[in-house]
Amino acid sequence: MVNLHLQYVRERYDENGVLCEYSLQYPDTYNFGYDVIDVLAEKEPDKLAMLWTNDHGEERRFTFADIKKYSDKTANLLRSKGVKKGDTVMLVLRRHYQFWFSIIACHKLGAVAVPATDQLTQKDLVYRFNAASVKAIVCTGEGEVAQHVEAALPEAPTLQIKLLARGSRPGWDDFDAEMEAASDQLEKENMHVHDNMLLYFTSGTTGMPKMVMHDATYSLAHILTAKHWHNVNPDGLHFTLSDTGWGKAAWGKLYGQWLMEAAIFVYDYTRFTPADLLPLFARYRITTFCAPPTMFRFFIKEDLGKYDLRSLQYATIAGEALNPEVFHQFYRHTGLKLMEGFGQTETTLLIANLKGMEPKPGSMGKPTPLYEVDIVDEDCKPVGPGVTGEICVKTTDHMPDGLFRGYYRNQELTDEAWHDGWYHTGDTAWKDEDGYFWYVGRTDDVIKSSGYRIGPFEIESVLMEHPSVLECAVTGTPDPIRGTVVKATIVLARGYTASEELKKELQNHVKKMTAPYKYPRVVEFVKELPKTISGKIRRVELRQKDGQRSK
Repeated sequence: MVNLHLQYVRERYDENGVLCEYSLQYPDTYNFGYDVIDVLAEKEPDKLAMLWTNDHGEERRFTFADIKKYSDKTANLLRSKGVKKGDTVMLVLRRHYQFWFSIIACHKLGAVAVPATDQLTQKDLVYRFNAASVKAIVCTGEGEVAQHVEAALPEAPTLQIKLLARGSRPGWDDFDAEMEAASDQLEKENMHVHDNMLLYFTSGTTGMPKMVMHDATYSLAHILTAKHWHNVNPDGLHFTLSDTGWGKAAWGKLYGQWLMEAAIFVYDYTRFTPADLLPLFARYRITTFCAPPTMFRFFIKEDLGKYDLRSLQYATIAGEALNPEVFHQFYRHTGLKLMEGFGQTETTLLIANLKGMEPKPGSMGKPTPLYEVDIVDEDCKPVGPGVTGEICVKTTDHMPDGLFRGYYRNQELTDEAWHDGWYHTGDTAWKDEDGYFWYVGRTDDVIKSSGYRIGPFEIESVLMEHPSVLECAVTGTPDPIRGTVVKATIVLARGYTASEELKKELQNHVKKMTAPYKYPRVVEFVKELPKTISGKIRRVELRQKDGQRSK
């Protein structure tokens, strides 16, 4: 093992072996493509970098030498089409291995990679193409996304280059054929560590998506993610479930993992089916795993006892708050404690149960030493234990590495989130006497009813303990007497039918498990919950529907 990551970090551990001090050190010319991939290709050319398979039974294994070769070929292909330093290149590649070739190629050219989901439609694409002045797109040939791109073209004057992977289509260049034909000898681009590198569109619950811009320090900040949270094994196989269109892919299947020289496992599927995915752990000897709570909920309902998960050494969870019931059920089945973490598209790992910590089920953990994180009130003053406030990152003393550079082309939104010496996450929480943070909700999700301030997550967690509940969302809904009351919108598990008796049973369950004033006076059973394209529940849509009904 090269231990490449050690040249970029300074770290210290406490008496329990938990990371307590952490900082990054890097040269002005750092570039992930040249300084990580190419170095590993030289020093560990035959080491497995990625094991890729799909739901059709195809399988590919790529060494670090392979990743260098194919990213160099892709960079030469993009350069031959006219892509240069500073250009924006959208990547809509699902979980295809071509994504890794393309994003590293963009880094080597100094182009700004713009990962995106294949769920985007014509309207979504028009907005993104114009907002980011997208010059080129590398797109999957599977599904309908290429058609949506074509429909968007008349309103997207900056888009000049269209490359199609895993398919062919009139009017598109063939990515796979042209990449294979390209030279693998790449002329290096002069780079600076603070050059723009990566742009994500956030999938917010309100308003048009914001453009989050990162420089190259973002990749280095994820050493902490992979080493101290995911606990990746350089001789193991790490599996993060995320689609490459989301920021979580950068967290779990790219930067930190390869800086730690760990191989990543990629399962390229069209539809999430637990019964198809769970056997992969034994088949490929997967050692570490990360997924959002929703996926673990589906695993638990599938009966984990039927599957061999003995290769799994460590499991982490993020993307939304973790319900304690999910923690306990997974622990009973596997003996593994789910280690929750929290961050945003704008950040790397802000709060987490790091390796060596004892997790408290339902808690996000403690602030990581890369950031100075606290909970503040409306006057930007830190609050004490037990008081709910906004999670904020202190920026008065220095600009933390890994924090976004601002919302691209929108100084007004940047100033709204970044003021008084703090970056404001828009998420609320409280901390206990031991310093563990407990999630409450987005700032606009908190319910104010009859003088009480009620966080939706606590009630959702209680409801999730009931076997009839597969998914739920708790919101405030208008009431003529109390102004606002708590409402639960519930998706039932298989084998359960909506009824007045079940509604009362759930209400009594909440009354028994938490303060009675928090119980949902209104319960609605639905087939599915509205979600953002990243899979997060859109409570704002539920509130809007209830507001319209009350008029």
